[in-house]
Amino acid sequence: MPDTQPPRIAGPDAAAAYEPTGRTVPTRSRERAGYDREQIHSILDEAYVCHLGFVRDGAPVVLPTLFGRVGERLYVHGSTGSRPLRTAGGSPDGLAVCLTVTHVDGLVLARSAFHHSLNYRSVVVHGVAHAVTDPEERRTALDAIVEQVVPGRSRDSRPADEKELAATAVLRLDLREVSAKVRTGGPNDDPEDLGLPHWTGVVPLTHGFAAPVPAADLDPAIAVPDYLKAL
Repeated sequence: MPDTQPPRIAGPDAAAAYEPTGRTVPTRSRERAGYDREQIHSILDEAYVCHLGFVRDGAPVVLPTLFGRVGERLYVHGSTGSRPLRTAGGSPDGLAVCLTVTHVDGLVLARSAFHHSLNYRSVVVHGVAHAVTDPEERRTALDAIVEQVVPGRSRDSRPADEKELAATAVLRLDLREVSAKVRTGGPNDDPEDLGLPHWTGVVPLTHGFAAPVPAADLDPAIAVPDYLKAL
């Protein structure tokens, strides 16, 4: 039977945090790294686009793509003609990948050029991606990807038909080797620079939505749905 259930979480503290590994402990700014499960899920769930990295023909490739989370799994979709999805689907060993998401929360302007920075929240996931072939899991994955963009939308759109499903490949990546990295706060100027006459501080970045713009061929009787108003 296909493995359609999220991986089990073992250990007394596993519900609270992921276990650090050699690949998830950074070599710099270790104080910014974290493994809290709730925080990592929050950073992932707030993102629209992930970057999927893998090696193709001996060279690194990084692709931006949509994704969705279901419990302890991430799902990435693409065309059946896509090289990474074909590679993962054609190998029982799957495809070694690194998946990342990043939110920029502020521009940190220091007195010195060297100490300029960003306030950010990021997640890095290492693992092996496998093609999803079970029909029920594929539909769950595709619904999750739609929900990642607009919660509630998967129930207010036509599901993929058989032809569309045949043209769509889905990869599954379990959340096992995972870490977050977060920077907050103001500039870290050197003491000898504190008297310099340059403005310093943080320029916050905020995320927002404009009013929905209906398609030109939309029936005027169809109102903006409540889940979209909630954005």
